[in-house]
Amino acid sequence: MIMTAGTTHEYLIRLHNVILKERENAKALDMESLARTMQEKEELIQILAHMKELDDEDKEIAGIIRHENRRNAYLFKATLGWIRETMEFFGKRTVTSGYSANAGMVNSKVNGRLLSGQV
Repeated sequence: MIMTAGTTHEYLIRLHNVILKERENAKALDMESLARTMQEKEELIQILAHMKELDDEDKEIAGIIRHENRRNAYLFKATLGWIRETMEFFGKRTVTSGYSANAGMVNSKVNGRLLSGQV
């Protein structure tokens, strides 16, 4: 996305809107829109990185942006943790070891990986 020249305040407002849009794209699992939104966010952050000082009226929106961006980061981190836990669950052995006729332990031949497509 090509950025047009604007004031720091306009860039901050735009960044705030992009961060909110990023969250909505993530919640809707719209990965294409999320990728575009993240690219726009990165471009805005690069532009704003060159700003040395904020006016007093822009400090409030900067605080809101920081808060919303942290909310998104928490959402992504929590979701990733949930996905990892789910993958661990499906990767666990589903059939336990048993006993043979002579009372010895027999390991199951099923590896329990539900996602492998094997039953």
